[in-house]
Amino acid sequence: MPPDASTNTCDWDKFQGRAPKTGWDPHRFFRWRCYQDYGTGVAGDLFVHLFSGLHFITGSQGPTRVFSTGGLRFWKDGRDVPDVLFGLYDYPETANHPAFNLILRVNFVSGAEESSGFRFTGSEGIMNVGKNVTLSKVSAPKEPGFSIGTFTQAEQQDFMKAYRAKYGEARAGAGSLRLNDEQAFDPPPRYSDHLDHHINFAQAVRSRKPVIEDAVFGFRAAGPALLSNISYFENRLVEWDPVAMRMKA
Repeated sequence: MPPDASTNTCDWDKFQGRAPKTGWDPHRFFRWRCYQDYGTGVAGDLFVHLFSGLHFITGSQGPTRVFSTGGLRFWKDGRDVPDVLFGLYDYPETANHPAFNLILRVNFVSGAEESSGFRFTGSEGIMNVGKNVTLSKVSAPKEPGFSIGTFTQAEQQDFMKAYRAKYGEARAGAGSLRLNDEQAFDPPPRYSDHLDHHINFAQAVRSRKPVIEDAVFGFRAAGPALLSNISYFENRLVEWDPVAMRMKA
């Protein structure tokens, strides 16, 4: 915070707007994200970008159920939003993709370097999307497995006979014998996603053509982010209609 910050150098009254009036507080002025009166916490500040990326990659319009939990674990400096937040989201099946679950987390407590980005876990591989893209191929399971050690010998034999009749004999294929393939995509040297964002916006202004992430796209990203706060502060599961963009009663 600037050492000369005061009501002489900062328009405190205009800053407060319709928020509850308080005396001059430079922490609230410069660190407004830490207070419910002025911002939407880590969900509105950070989760919204993750929803944007996820919806762009998957073509999804949003989740149908939202639940978040966490707490103010470390930075007990007057802020009233959590510094640790976890969000769980149910995405419905659509014509473009099967149903899936999303887990988001943010941690302002750990001093360790945290990874950022997405980890997509599917039936045939894992894709990590961050500063670059990596793909790890895995073999899909052919059978669910079993635990029959407490059965009698006769029961084990009967079980295995029925099990193999249903799933076939277990054979080690070539895919299970080789190491997972690793494929990576690295952005071009000196690539700047911020520059591309600004170019995309400037081109839209000049051409009058809509951008992909228009107002509706943005609302569908902001909706579940704000619902994360409702779920956290009201301690409940929240249902959301991603098509109509309305919270269900």
